[in-house]
Amino acid sequence: MKKVLYGLLTAGLLSTMIATPLAVSAESVGDVEKEIEAIQEEKKEIEEKQSGIESNKKDTEKKINENLNQQTSVETEINSIDKKLKDTNDKITTKENEIETTNQEIKKLEQEINTLKNEINELIEKIEKRDLLLKDRLRSIQQSGGEMNYMEVIFGAKSFGDFISRSISVSTIMGQDKEIMDQQKEDKKALEANKKEVENKKAEVEDKKVALEAQKEELVALKGQLDDQLAEKESLMAQLEEEHAELEEIALSYEEEQEILQAEAAAKQKALQLAQDKKSELEQLAREEAERQKQEQEQKQKEQEAANNNSGSNRSNVSNGSNGSNDSKKDTVSTQPSQGNSGGIFSRPSSGSISSHFGMRFHPIFNYNRLHAGTDFAVGTGTPLVAPADGVVFRAGWVGGFGNTIMITHNINGKTYTTVSAHLSQINVSVGQAVSEGQVIGATGNTGDSTGPHLHFEVHVGGYGNPVNPVPYLK
Repeated sequence: MKKVLYGLLTAGLLSTMIATPLAVSAESVGDVEKEIEAIQEEKKEIEEKQSGIESNKKDTEKKINENLNQQTSVETEINSIDKKLKDTNDKITTKENEIETTNQEIKKLEQEINTLKNEINELIEKIEKRDLLLKDRLRSIQQSGGEMNYMEVIFGAKSFGDFISRSISVSTIMGQDKEIMDQQKEDKKALEANKKEVENKKAEVEDKKVALEAQKEELVALKGQLDDQLAEKESLMAQLEEEHAELEEIALSYEEEQEILQAEAAAKQKALQLAQDKKSELEQLAREEAERQKQEQEQKQKEQEAANNNSGSNRSNVSNGSNGSNDSKKDTVSTQPSQGNSGGIFSRPSSGSISSHFGMRFHPIFNYNRLHAGTDFAVGTGTPLVAPADGVVFRAGWVGGFGNTIMITHNINGKTYTTVSAHLSQINVSVGQAVSEGQVIGATGNTGDSTGPHLHFEVHVGGYGNPVNPVPYLK
């Protein structure tokens, strides 16, 4: 969030953070009036910027709501896919159980088939034996002349009892032959039926297994599709959650920027009041100077009239003329600021040697190369912090990764600057307060994104968002 916040603040305040003068350096009322007009224009720009930020904030809040609605929709879809996955997994389990049952049926059928095969083998053996018996019977009948031999046997009886006995014997033999023939016929039918039953059962179970395997493959394929859909939705949900977090950070950054702009607007109002006070002071001085010059002129006129009236006395006239030409020196007011040594305009905000310079560096916390937009001074916690120049405080409090921070706006030699002192342990000033160069305004520390006690000091030309190397600007 710190990186996003810093970027937004830098971009958002690049053209709006215009410094505010504490001591107006104008040399005339006209200059101060121009300064007042400039401050009023800057206030107007701030108001427009605030309006733009409010609009952006509303857009961001709208995007947040849309994001949340989309998250709800995706979550519903994920729940639906989860339900379908559960149902599919249950169906896969059911199919696997059915396949296992079918496999058991196949095993059982194989046992039945083996039993039937044994029965078939027994039937085949019986049929073969009957075939041999029938062949022998047919051969015997053929050799004895067929059915007429039975008649000869019957009518060859020597007595009625012998006739009855022979008839019963013939009938028994013929019945046995018929029974053998019928049994042979039934066994052959059973043999064919058993063979067909075994083949049908085997084909039926194998078809059932193939169908179950196909159904399982379809369910596994469906599960794969659902897994892909779920992964896609979960990835989308992760993106939406990340986007939501970024939007929340942006919204917070807009709030932070609004606070800074409100603070700046208050500082502008303070500067406007100071400029108006300076204008009143200059107007008063101008009136006093005009009155003094008027009185001086009236005095000269009186002296001249007295000289003309005493023209008889040359020495007196000379003396009076000499006195008349001895004008009092004119009082002047200069608001031109003193120049710093070697071009420096800011006092060192704190003691201590420089431990890290302005420029690109590998950040010790975020672990990537980024701009170090200031200069670090190696000082312990609690070291006094002083205002580097006259100015007005427009930010005094916690600012993201800066921790406790004081931002001051300055007007020096007609140019605007903003100074930033960060990671403080103590803040002794408040927003809108006018400070003087060298005034103790706080104490150094180790707050925010900091790896140890130090002072992080920045200089921005033309307002916050335009960082430059502070070292050339130090006295």
